[in-house]
Amino acid sequence: MNRRGHLLMSKLAYQDTKFMESLTARPLRILAEYLDPLKRLRQENVGDTIVMFGSARIQPRDRALADLKKVRAAARGRRTHEWRLKVGAARSIVQMSRYYEEARELSRRITSWAMTLGTQPKRFVICSGGGPGIMEAANRGAAEAGGSSVGLSIQLPHEQRPNPYISPELNFCFHYFFMRKLWFAQMAKALIVFPGGFGTMDELWEMLTLLQTGKLSSHHLILIYGRQYWDKVLDWKHMVRTGTISQREYKLLQFVDNVDDAFEQVRADMENHHLNLDADWDRR
Repeated sequence: MNRRGHLLMSKLAYQDTKFMESLTARPLRILAEYLDPLKRLRQENVGDTIVMFGSARIQPRDRALADLKKVRAAARGRRTHEWRLKVGAARSIVQMSRYYEEARELSRRITSWAMTLGTQPKRFVICSGGGPGIMEAANRGAAEAGGSSVGLSIQLPHEQRPNPYISPELNFCFHYFFMRKLWFAQMAKALIVFPGGFGTMDELWEMLTLLQTGKLSSHHLILIYGRQYWDKVLDWKHMVRTGTISQREYKLLQFVDNVDDAFEQVRADMENHHLNLDADWDRR
């Protein structure tokens, strides 16, 4: 009671920030990260997605070339090992920038094609992890085609802002990695994996395990883009030779090295296995 003898109104539990951020309320936060995307994706008539993964560190070509120019200018007259390494690293970033431009073009083509299929629901909407690098390229290509795209970003200790090309109404931010992964998998009909690091491989293995164990449709396309990179990082066939995966499981992977082949593979696979299937939210 206050000094005048009146009862003080207590806060409603869901309006109490301290409670909502507590360990006790964790199930509510998890549920919110399921229900909010569910509602907004339905509102935007998104039927299904094509997910594009890849490194957040791969830059667009113009930015990579500008950075190389700056490093070369700074290194002029400094023939030390340290500066040679810096120039070499900047050159490598320029070489890797091809994947940004190719992801951007592939996304543009997929979106342009998907937009011819109508909007009730929208089919094969590009979805990325929402950050920079290949993720930005995917959302950028979709925006350049005039289509919608989804961004599923994650709250990290070192803040990673969503890229500016995500459709504002489809821009999501997650606290829980597992809820973010659920939304990557739940609506996807294909996964296109560009060169990347730990995060990209984590997401790839998650999808492959779901496929291997029958938790995803066997017609789910896994497209590995850029064998020049991936074959140096992973010896895929060694897993078959040593018996840790079967030849059938190895065939879950498809490989491409250019935009033309990637687009034709995606379009053919979607037409063969998914095009005549309507999105049915009630069965998800």
